[in-house]
Amino acid sequence: MPSAADERRTAQVVSAGRRYRAETAPVVNPARTGEIVGTYALAGPRVVDEVVGNAVAAAAVWGSLSGAERGRLLHAAADALEQDTESRAELLTREQGKVLWESRLDVGGAPRLLRYYADLAPAVDEETVVRDERGTTVVRRLPMGPTVVIVPWNYPVYLCMMVLAPALAAGNPVIVKPSEFAPLALTETLALLASTLPDGVVNVVPGLGGEAGAALVSHPGVRKVLFTGGTESGRAVLRGAADNITSVSLELGGNDPAIVLDTAVLDDRLMREIRRSVYTCTGQVCFNIKRLYVQRGVYDEFVDKFRAAVDEIAVGDGLDPASTIGPLNNRRQFESVTALLESTREAGARIDVLGRRVEGTGWDDGHFMLPSVVTGIPHDSALVSREQFGPTVPVVPFDDVEDAVRMANDTEYGLAASVWSEDAEHALAVGRGVAAGSVFVNSHRVGSSDMTMPFGGMKRSGLGRNHGMWAIDECSELQALSHRPDTSSFPGPPIQ
Repeated sequence: MPSAADERRTAQVVSAGRRYRAETAPVVNPARTGEIVGTYALAGPRVVDEVVGNAVAAAAVWGSLSGAERGRLLHAAADALEQDTESRAELLTREQGKVLWESRLDVGGAPRLLRYYADLAPAVDEETVVRDERGTTVVRRLPMGPTVVIVPWNYPVYLCMMVLAPALAAGNPVIVKPSEFAPLALTETLALLASTLPDGVVNVVPGLGGEAGAALVSHPGVRKVLFTGGTESGRAVLRGAADNITSVSLELGGNDPAIVLDTAVLDDRLMREIRRSVYTCTGQVCFNIKRLYVQRGVYDEFVDKFRAAVDEIAVGDGLDPASTIGPLNNRRQFESVTALLESTREAGARIDVLGRRVEGTGWDDGHFMLPSVVTGIPHDSALVSREQFGPTVPVVPFDDVEDAVRMANDTEYGLAASVWSEDAEHALAVGRGVAAGSVFVNSHRVGSSDMTMPFGGMKRSGLGRNHGMWAIDECSELQALSHRPDTSSFPGPPIQ
């Protein structure tokens, strides 16, 4: 296991090469809650105001560059981010809790995302020209201006870069507010990024959501907010942005259903895929599977095989290579999942607690929880209707496909879903009936990594779409330049 004796790190304010003084708060290791991994600055409204001013000044410089020029600078920045990723991955595991291979994917994905959008940046300057007998209209993209990026704690580096990179490619300076539960590796990554770009283009404002976050989203100098997090926090962001009519994109929670049809082959591959899609990051991913609906004809076989697959999970410190999953990230999340399971048990459901503890893990020193599979549970149970965000999943039987689709859609969320069957065409047809932004067939974990598809939620799972040019359009103003002097042939009443 890598050493945890590194010196403590501090997530400081990053902006235009200047130093800002602020009180700090500790970042605790969720595997050993007595260990302080580092600290983060508690930035307030005064610091926010100065940083937004730096971003406003940078907007004129960054936005005036061509897309190709920005692309070249972003490629050079990606070169810098590829250095020393292992150190930042270990730091991320110590502050966030997840196993090291997941942290490597999190940190290692940042330069790849930056390169992807660096390649797309020249397309930002492409214009759409419409010519007909009435004249010409040109439609072009313009930068929006200072853009706030608010980041969750589950995949902080990757999810930040997923929205930050298209914002930069579109010509916007960014101000990132990391989560107080995992600010360290992200701030180190962004400080490195900021050092390679013009002053004020990349800024970081650590702090509490109710203070630094609220001050950012309500600031009149901010023109766009890109928020990833919980639904209640998303509502607060919308309220904060309302006074200034600031544009907001939200990637919020999900209560993702998976529908397993009786035509699915219940082999080891399927069990491993579903297990990983449920328990990755200890179940703390917005588009993990949160509900399993299994057709009654294969229900018993599925439950038996799935329990056996889940029983192979090993829970321990994320830095221990023997661990399959780590602890929950924070005490509040641990208590929430514990209470939800306890009320489910009291209601008469069967909860199979599975897996094993990794030898040498200080179980009582961290937010550890063994994985569980819940059966004998009605569809209207709280464990089914709520986003658990922990290492548990309910398995509910269904009789016909219409019943499964009805239950899948019986939720306030609509982020992602999946259908499992050997008959892919039938599975796709079933998926068309599910109200979710993404519906997968025979997989459920490509949502944030497949740039060829738009990513985002329906209903209370969000506003807007990410990935590719969809993401760049979320961060751009569209301007129409029209030269059509003869308006006599246009429909509609004349305006006197």
